[in-house]
Amino acid sequence: MGALPLGQQTEYVSQYDKDLLFPIPRVDKWTEMGIGAERLPFFGEDIWNAYEVSWLNEKGKPIVAIAEFRLPCNSPNIIESKSFKLYLNSLNQMRYANEYEVQALLERDLSEAAGAPVQVVLRDVEAMEALVVLTPDYCIDALDVAIEHYHPEASLLSADADQVVEERLVSHLLKSNCPVTNQPDWGSVFIDYKGPRISHEGLLQYIVSFREHTDFHEQCVERIFIDIMRQCRPEQLTVYARYVRRGGLDINPYRSTGDIRLGNDRLARQ
Repeated sequence: MGALPLGQQTEYVSQYDKDLLFPIPRVDKWTEMGIGAERLPFFGEDIWNAYEVSWLNEKGKPIVAIAEFRLPCNSPNIIESKSFKLYLNSLNQMRYANEYEVQALLERDLSEAAGAPVQVVLRDVEAMEALVVLTPDYCIDALDVAIEHYHPEASLLSADADQVVEERLVSHLLKSNCPVTNQPDWGSVFIDYKGPRISHEGLLQYIVSFREHTDFHEQCVERIFIDIMRQCRPEQLTVYARYVRRGGLDINPYRSTGDIRLGNDRLARQ
């Protein structure tokens, strides 16, 4: 693999090149968070949506599609987003017999880069609808809280052991920064849990504390999951972030105590 393409002047190629994909090992960040790679404390996936996918049919006519990619959270690598975009662009002038040939190619190359099987679904643009995630039980963004921390502060999280609840909380105030370019990444985060009642005010302060934090999307979600588990000790927990697209891609990781498969409905802001 070459140098990391983020933050560099890049030539956009239109001839297929799988070597454009740049994998980044997950294990370094797991080690930093005190997670053992041999026994991860969560299940989940990274759901990617690509809105700028195109190739040529055998007669040279362009075909466009919207693609969904699902990377297992236990894959050895994540794939750097700009390299992902460059790789998809490399299909633009290539001829393929049908979408199944393209799907097989994508699954092969992405699985090789991730180090684990990646699922790919190609959808016709006309078949897509702007779906909206179901209304959450409670959006905590209107809470009148004072904010003092703009880097992750787990001590802001707390729970009342005398109240056991099951609820979904959401905040649209999640913001972090790309660790390479420092560009902002905007997202909404859904917290589904069962267990001691988590302080809503503390949770909101904690989510906002990511505002100046630099990490990839997947790593932010894992940090939120780990911090809530350690500080609040829920019986069940799912953390699901829907990030606003950048460069024709959106990334939507989820981590859960259960081996579940979440849907891919889009938020209005996506």
